[in-house]
Amino acid sequence: MSVTEQARPAEAKPRHAHMLIDGNWVDALSGATLVVENPGRRTPIATIPRGNADDVQLAVAAAQQAFPAWSRIPPRQRGRMLLQVAEALEARIEELARIIAEETGNAIRTQARNESTLTADIFRYFAGLGGELKGETIPLGEHVLSYTRREPLGVVGAIIPWNAPVLLGALKIAPALVAGNTLVLKAAEDAPLGVLFMARVCQEFLPPGVLNVLTGTGEEAGGPLAHHPAIRKLSFTGSTEVGKIIMHAAAERIVPVSLELGGKSPSIVYPDADQDWVVDGVIAGMRFTRQSQSCTAGSRLFLHRDIFDSFLDKLTKKTQALKLGDPLDETSDIGAIINEKQFRKVCGYVDEGLHRKDARLVFGGLPPKEGPLAQGYFAIPTVFADTSNDWRLAREEIFGPVLVAIPWRDEADAIRMANDSHYGLAAYVWTHDIGTALRTAHAIESGWVQVNQGLGQQPGHSYGGYKQSGIGREFSLEGMLDSFTQRKNVTVNLNTPRAM
Repeated sequence: MSVTEQARPAEAKPRHAHMLIDGNWVDALSGATLVVENPGRRTPIATIPRGNADDVQLAVAAAQQAFPAWSRIPPRQRGRMLLQVAEALEARIEELARIIAEETGNAIRTQARNESTLTADIFRYFAGLGGELKGETIPLGEHVLSYTRREPLGVVGAIIPWNAPVLLGALKIAPALVAGNTLVLKAAEDAPLGVLFMARVCQEFLPPGVLNVLTGTGEEAGGPLAHHPAIRKLSFTGSTEVGKIIMHAAAERIVPVSLELGGKSPSIVYPDADQDWVVDGVIAGMRFTRQSQSCTAGSRLFLHRDIFDSFLDKLTKKTQALKLGDPLDETSDIGAIINEKQFRKVCGYVDEGLHRKDARLVFGGLPPKEGPLAQGYFAIPTVFADTSNDWRLAREEIFGPVLVAIPWRDEADAIRMANDSHYGLAAYVWTHDIGTALRTAHAIESGWVQVNQGLGQQPGHSYGGYKQSGIGREFSLEGMLDSFTQRKNVTVNLNTPRAM
């Protein structure tokens, strides 16, 4: 594994960011703050307000006040405002990319710049969907007019994680607002700066109170937001464990909820696919260049036994050629894990694999304790070869660059193992036989299956999970309609007596 390092300037004094409530940039009412760290250097880069229930109350009240006027604006006019946001974000992609790389640890060239670009595209895509907020007429007879309307839900409470915070924030903000809702968004405390930058751009074009962004911990700010009685919809992206808590909060008030949760995604490689382009796709699907901090990471690699060793040889050479180093260095392919807690968790899984007698370390292992990589939370891409789909590393979401390779001989057995998980978010199939590919894709229990590609999320594609990987869909027109509108039926009796 190559290492990059650049000359490091003297660390600047941490800047202070503010929350957005009712069009104003404010501190927490308590005055408390949290520190945001650069995970590539383990140094503080900013302080943010430590919001709590009092701040949530103010933000929700602002969103409630803004809702009636915002919901009455014609949808296409709301879309034009979001299109202005998209254009403004596109003009500042580089600035936003540097913020993302600095706070998340995601490498600027391979990850942060792409996230910035896709964020602008998300606003542009949903801005164009204002005209699709339409209903249907129901043919109940010549003397009855029956039709449906798509109406906004009200104040939406949204909570996002730290792995792709700006993109995931845009996937809440853009569809919720174009549909006529107002929004209170709780940013992840580890990576709020890019989201606040995006919110500042949004606020240049939106009325006060339409978008409100809070910072703080999940317990102190996220919990009160999820339980607030005025929230009419909860939209959450994060771990399955926290998703269950959000779902419970929604159940208490019968509030609609959408959840995009964890994954342990299978990648099935057939014997005719032992080729370099497939190896490249597996590396992309594993999200090694995002430190595998992705719920769609293809972390269970099911290789046909006939190509097991040769494929792993190619995988080793290509993965070890990736450069691991400072996220702001343009030559880095891979950056840093988000924080010390997650870093230690990933290292714990690797250590367990190293001590398992029937697991073979193909490459990787624990990070060095000295040298450039020891200065940040850098986890080394690691692959274990094993004969079982049952051990912990093959079943639990590690959210780090640890892949388990499992051999198979019978197709039915490979599909059974792929489905033997309480997750069902993504999956990958690799073969030249289109019949085999589609048969396998249809049999896998996942909300998103890709054939012969490891990347591919684009605005307009329906994204979401099966089983404990979530409820609802994002990225798409149907995701916007299902998640952020409710259908009303109006029936009119046309056969009424004329007034005298």
